[in-house]
Amino acid sequence: MLQVKKLTITHKKDLTALVEDLTFTLAPGDRAALIGEEGNGKSTVLKLLYAPALVEPYAEWTGEIVDRGLRKGYLAQELAPDELALPVWEFCQTAPAFGEADPRALDRAARQVGLPPELFWDGRPLSTLSGGERVKLRLALLLLEEPDVLLLDEPSNDLDRATLEWLEGFLLSCQVPVLYISHDETLLERTANVVIHLERLRRRTLPRCTVSRMGYAQYVEERGLRFARQEQQARKERAEYDAKMEKYRRIHDSVEHQLTTVSRQNPGMGRLLKKKMHTVLSMGRRFEREKEDMTASPEWEEAILTAFDQGKSAFPAGKTVLRLDLPELTAGERVLARNVRLWVDGPEKIGIIGPNGAGKSTLLKLVAEELLARAGLRAAYMPQDYGDLLLGDQTPVELLAPSGHRDDITRARTLLGNMKYKAEEMEHPAAGLSGGQRAKLLFLSMVLNGANVLVLDEPTRNFSPLSAPVIRRVLADFPGVIISVSHDRLYLEQVCTRVLELGPEGLVRRYLR
Repeated sequence: MLQVKKLTITHKKDLTALVEDLTFTLAPGDRAALIGEEGNGKSTVLKLLYAPALVEPYAEWTGEIVDRGLRKGYLAQELAPDELALPVWEFCQTAPAFGEADPRALDRAARQVGLPPELFWDGRPLSTLSGGERVKLRLALLLLEEPDVLLLDEPSNDLDRATLEWLEGFLLSCQVPVLYISHDETLLERTANVVIHLERLRRRTLPRCTVSRMGYAQYVEERGLRFARQEQQARKERAEYDAKMEKYRRIHDSVEHQLTTVSRQNPGMGRLLKKKMHTVLSMGRRFEREKEDMTASPEWEEAILTAFDQGKSAFPAGKTVLRLDLPELTAGERVLARNVRLWVDGPEKIGIIGPNGAGKSTLLKLVAEELLARAGLRAAYMPQDYGDLLLGDQTPVELLAPSGHRDDITRARTLLGNMKYKAEEMEHPAAGLSGGQRAKLLFLSMVLNGANVLVLDEPTRNFSPLSAPVIRRVLADFPGVIISVSHDRLYLEQVCTRVLELGPEGLVRRYLR
């Protein structure tokens, strides 16, 4: 059993409180989903529970973590550059359980996640594997450790549909406590039986932690109903209060007018009116005390407030966007697919699916290279690895307003504020922001540039399950062209007008159930 008591985490750089008084217990059979907006400290909580030294460079904490020597299995959200540079077999050797495992255990772990066992001994750099293959490999190594508690930071990122279904089954059958972060709403709805919600209210200055022992769908529904009831009660009480105050002001103004006009001519009446005014003022003070006890309007952390310019980003219907015909799609010397044909006209929204390692990101990079260089298009590219575009020490404001002009800086700050960035976060190096905050930053750059063609590799992968519905709505309403790779089942259903599966024989249209 893992216990957390009154955990408070504060960012060292600007003394921002990320988490305050978080208390919960994880017992066998618990599948606890840690949810919240981007930058709210979810990954920091997991790191702290696994090894406090991981957060010491940027955060300090108080409270108590009771683990009594539990063997913890931790899956980090991202790998360090030096880890990605290692050959696959050498990376596997860094896992203590790998060297102690017999061939049968290795074979079983590999097949559990849908990987060929020989991948453990592959000599390619880890960076050359697809994002999904890397997640699967790390999950397999984690299973070899036979941990007492699992701490998983975005285990569903980049997984293909088959492996997502395996992950759902694994979580449902897991006997040890699991605390995990995921942006896949379907996975959350099917697996979570505890929800830990981290929020930052009042312009991200007031942390709030909610722990509910129920499923994710039930939590979202009950939270919405609770807030609706609270808002209805608050409005009713405000209306009653306003009616009382209106009546009070009329009486007060009437008595005050009589005091001014009558008291000089009739001292006796003046004394009576003063007593009456005293009573009226007492009534006003009683109303003010009642106001303090009124039901407050519910507070919640809204996701994002932005959208594309419908006029600037519109793309003519039927106009040719792409005519790509590839005899072979290759990665190094490997042939990933043959006879790949991708023809796109405006304003289609294309979703490309396929198993991990099929070459989807490789194909999308080729598409991006062609469209970004095309005159007459305003194309924008969101890669799977944001580091490709957010290198160096530039801040979000500097990236969105490279001109340095005052008006551009003001507009950038306004948009970042709409995306729930605090003023301090606008001055943090973009490369050090959370994955979700960087995703929002790239999203904003597309809005600012008036892009009419979007090339998106897993566009919803780093948005919280609370932000993702907003992102899907914005992209569904986007009047331009979208060519994307995604494993997000809701994104494919709600945004894409055509879904293509990439396999060895090219792209084939698929109809989702």
